[in-house]
Amino acid sequence: MNLHIIESHPDAPADRPTLTREHGRAGMAAVFQIAENWGFKNDEIQTLLGSPSRATFFKWKAGDVRALSSDTMTRLSLILGIHKALRILYADHAIGDDWVNRPNAAFGGATAKDRMCAGEIMDMAYVRDYLDGIRGGWS
Repeated sequence: MNLHIIESHPDAPADRPTLTREHGRAGMAAVFQIAENWGFKNDEIQTLLGSPSRATFFKWKAGDVRALSSDTMTRLSLILGIHKALRILYADHAIGDDWVNRPNAAFGGATAKDRMCAGEIMDMAYVRDYLDGIRGGWS
């Protein structure tokens, strides 16, 4: 498995953000809290995170985050982006959290949760793009 170690590299371009292990831990902790707020079960969260082994999943859940693949980092980013869009769209956070569990015509009558848990990274990207489109673009 090709892992992206989340540490500064002396040869990294100056305009490229540097990610640290602390960023990975913070991002993972945020994603677990968001998924809990959305009512996701462990197996659904594991799917969102790219189906890591159960041992790895529970290490991450316990805060033991050492190295993350670029796929996992992208998944974290997408989940955080979906959460941000929902916070912008819904002043009542409970309504925004519930949105992921309501049927939506944009997803063929399925829920955003169903779409995100289909397992492919593009499914999460589709949900994020949909929300970004509703709220008027990226920010």
